[in-house]
Amino acid sequence: MEIEITDKKNNPLFKRTEIQFIIKHENQGTPNQSILRNELAEALNAKKDQIIIDTVHSSFGIQQTRGYAKIYTSRKEAEKIERKHILKRNQVSSAKPKKKEEDAEALAPTSEDKPKSTAEAETPAEAPAEEKAEEKKEEA
Repeated sequence: MEIEITDKKNNPLFKRTEIQFIIKHENQGTPNQSILRNELAEALNAKKDQIIIDTVHSSFGIQQTRGYAKIYTSRKEAEKIERKHILKRNQVSSAKPKKKEEDAEALAPTSEDKPKSTAEAETPAEAPAEEKAEEKKEEA
């Protein structure tokens, strides 16, 4: 697998270097994200967790892949700027996933949230009349 950097730009505003690359992969399929990140880290002398691969495009019949990646000065900078799904795709996100139990508790409706049925809905005038009827039944 060969890597060719076709364009390299320094972007000081976002504290990153933006690169466009071509990877030639003879007699192999399109490499996955982690292999691409490893190869780019070796070629550019950068840490793997600072490299964010944004897009990868393969063409039919040609065993080469074009892509666009960003190399941040730190992982923290990448997490501030990049979109969440891109961080997740690159396995960089430091956000801890919630447990399923916590999700279920958060989504479970409470008694306050449940709508009252028509039988349970009371108007202030009806409430004392029902209580009096119950008291009379208890006395008898």
